[in-house]
Amino acid sequence: MRQKIFTYFILGLFFICTSCSNRQYQVLFQQKNSITDSAYKSADIINEYRIKPQDVIQVRNLQDTKYLVNTTPSTAVNTNILANGTVAGVDQSYQVEDDGTVILPAIGRIKVAGYTRNEAQKLVEDTYRKNVLVNPIIELKIVSLKVTMLGEIKGQGNYPLTKDHMTLIEMIGAAGGITEKANETNIKIIRGTEKNPKVILVDLGNIQSINDPRTILQNGDIVYIAQNKRAVRTDNLQSFTSTIFQPALLLFNTALIIFTLIHR
Repeated sequence: MRQKIFTYFILGLFFICTSCSNRQYQVLFQQKNSITDSAYKSADIINEYRIKPQDVIQVRNLQDTKYLVNTTPSTAVNTNILANGTVAGVDQSYQVEDDGTVILPAIGRIKVAGYTRNEAQKLVEDTYRKNVLVNPIIELKIVSLKVTMLGEIKGQGNYPLTKDHMTLIEMIGAAGGITEKANETNIKIIRGTEKNPKVILVDLGNIQSINDPRTILQNGDIVYIAQNKRAVRTDNLQSFTSTIFQPALLLFNTALIIFTLIHR
């Protein structure tokens, strides 16, 4: 009789514990009210990034570099360094110095700080066209820009901003998507300086978030995805079970065995 009661007691506790851990499904991109946050229409949130000292850029010429302005260039000028952006298979990256300039093959030092990526690309292209190449097609990328993904995301860590106007949705996709524990209605983008941080709340359950310009990521953004309430309750229950219930159950089970042996 005692063993049956004990068995029912254990089964009951098991069902109570497991009933709180049902799988949570996110509901994304539902039709909700329009975003009314005043920051939504703020013009400064979609400003183009401007190159700064210590940024790292990649420059390559998509045109054949054998076509030179000077048909008999100096042998000391190696323009092949821009061919496909590689030399012996190594990507060519150039760091912007403290004075805002960068040293590029064949044209030397040129100032790029303060320019947007497109502006710097045109400046470099025009300089190569004037001094070195015929009809160059220059591709310039800023490869040092990154975003940090934290919380309930399948791939936490730092991710590069590989293109202009990369959105939160695209970055979440690049990081493998949100986890089952994620609260899709409570995603924070932490932006700004250490002294003046700004927190932007995003609700991916609202389809309007797709068109929210605040979700265009900027260099240094930290994206944090919180847990949903069900996951928090489950974690708390598991913590309670492991720290209190399991030792108590072990003690109860030991006492029951001793009691059974004594009363045989």
